[in-house]
Amino acid sequence: MTAFAANSILCRAALGPNLIDPATFTTVRVTSAAVVLACVVLARRRHLPSGRYADWRLALMLFAYAVFFSFAYVSLSAGTGALILFGAVQLTMFARAFYEREHFPPLAWGGMAIACGGLVWLVLPGVAAPDPLGTVLMIGSGVAWGVFSLLARGTDHPVEANAVNFAFCVPLAAVGSVIFMAHAHWSPGGLALAMMSGGLTSGIGYVLWYALVQHIPAARAAVLQLSAPAIAALGGVALLGEDLTLRLVVATAAMLGGVAIVLAQKARQTT
Repeated sequence: MTAFAANSILCRAALGPNLIDPATFTTVRVTSAAVVLACVVLARRRHLPSGRYADWRLALMLFAYAVFFSFAYVSLSAGTGALILFGAVQLTMFARAFYEREHFPPLAWGGMAIACGGLVWLVLPGVAAPDPLGTVLMIGSGVAWGVFSLLARGTDHPVEANAVNFAFCVPLAAVGSVIFMAHAHWSPGGLALAMMSGGLTSGIGYVLWYALVQHIPAARAAVLQLSAPAIAALGGVALLGEDLTLRLVVATAAMLGGVAIVLAQKARQTT
């Protein structure tokens, strides 16, 4: 979870002070992740990632997540962006469960209402409200990641599948860089942060997560994900000097608490 939260911190650290443009950041990030994941697959399975895992829908959703994520962090703080992303992902998951007519106990509905209220409180217009365009872009990133996660359920070899999906993202990101070539710029620091975001906190982060998630119950794994936005917010304060506003604290408590209630009720249903 620290690695996933670090994605927000690294992206904001690069794009907040304009060390690199978001399109170039995205291209370097997905390329670095593809290379690292391919090396991991080669080391573990003695072959490069197989094309049989290729799925244009997954690649497109992964690209949408990455590019919206980068452009959103031009104007959002690390903690605010991570919380909006988390809320959009969870609401996408809940919407799918509702569409599939999954039963939710009354307390779970209450938890969802609290979580939605926290997200609404966070983005309401006001002096402390996040940038509207950045908010919309991050919501789009979260929805794309939620759809990607739903489509990728049940994959036999998730690390190899992710290696393929990141590889397919590279040409898409390259096209984006060409489109925004007039605004392209980078510095050694910006490139280093993008490579760390791709190779370390995305590539190695996914490998560690998939290795650990096999040994812990699904409900506990879902609850662990609640820590990522809080870690990103604290990291933004400690490392980037961002303000920990009352609006962010209240929204974080409401959203994480509401989702925790839903997860607890779903876990109770399965026992």
